[in-house]
Amino acid sequence: MALKFEKLTRACIRKTQPGNKLYEHGITFERLSNGDGRYTVNIMVDGVRIHRVIGKESEGVTRKQAEDFIEQARTEARKGRLKLPKGRKVVLGLREAAKKYLTKLASEGGKDLYMKKFRFEGHLQPFFKDKPIAKITAYDIERYKKYRQDEGAKPGTINRELSALSHLYTMAIEWNWIAHKPFAIKKFKEDRGRIVYLTLEQIERLLEAAKQDQNEHIHPFIVIGLATSMRKMEILSIRLEHIDVSRRVIYIPQAKTGAREQPMTKRLANLLKGLIKAAATDQEWLFPSLASRTGHTVSIEKPFRRVVKKAGLNEREVVRHTLRHTAITHLVQAGVDLPTVQRISGHKSFDMVVKYSHQNGKHIDSAMDKLEKRYEISNA
Repeated sequence: MALKFEKLTRACIRKTQPGNKLYEHGITFERLSNGDGRYTVNIMVDGVRIHRVIGKESEGVTRKQAEDFIEQARTEARKGRLKLPKGRKVVLGLREAAKKYLTKLASEGGKDLYMKKFRFEGHLQPFFKDKPIAKITAYDIERYKKYRQDEGAKPGTINRELSALSHLYTMAIEWNWIAHKPFAIKKFKEDRGRIVYLTLEQIERLLEAAKQDQNEHIHPFIVIGLATSMRKMEILSIRLEHIDVSRRVIYIPQAKTGAREQPMTKRLANLLKGLIKAAATDQEWLFPSLASRTGHTVSIEKPFRRVVKKAGLNEREVVRHTLRHTAITHLVQAGVDLPTVQRISGHKSFDMVVKYSHQNGKHIDSAMDKLEKRYEISNA
């Protein structure tokens, strides 16, 4: 039966820019830096992975040749004449599986790739190393949880890491790397207690301390967090080309819930306009870092803690994510409707926004005063 393509169409292939890839039905088309196009095939046939370079556009190769190769491989497999190297089956370790997983997700347009990569490379891979993914047990998972707890990681942080690991296994089964998941993950119960946010007076103190700090990035980082509710890595990975001060939006290509345009305040737009004007001609990132592999700053914890302490705030309670909590909380307390708050914050679930409607606060008292006043008018 002929394959139906939605991504690897002629029109999409023609529009593919150098450095970009299209993937569908086991076929990958990559636009090379010289403008040429290359087709490769990566499929599972009878439990055996086949990866072949089919050829380039300049050699007359089209998607049809890639389809023909797949059909031929499957036909030969059915006839028992699949010509593949014989030998011991390669055991896929966690480190290699994670690398393949992230590469494949990137080619298929997966979401939250930056944080998935951070969780694997920063924590999961160093712990599990090259242990075969088919042999990781529930006991290993519990050991990992204990190890991360001892490092000081919070339950929510560990749960996000375990979710990334679980998704790898889900896809590994779909891609026929393994037959089943060898364990069940028991996540931590997360604290759904009060949300810590800054008052207007505390915000003023924090911003003043940030202005005086030696780190040039900490003040704009805090301003952006308070003015947009953006997450830490969304802020640190802002490209100058993605800032539109005239429309007052920041384009986020790899947000947690997918690409989106982030609205911003007039004050922030003016600040960013000045930073863009002062940037070097070849500057790519808003927060550049020569010492970072990515080219931009990836850690701002030390200056943030320093500024929090100087502002006289509790270092244990006021963390980077507090900026996001603060922005969303003040939107709600200002009377902004929750669907609009969700649009600004980029939350996937409406329920996640509802939790910011604190049961105490001046906005609740104001709402009750409005109700009382309405009744008084009615009874007059």
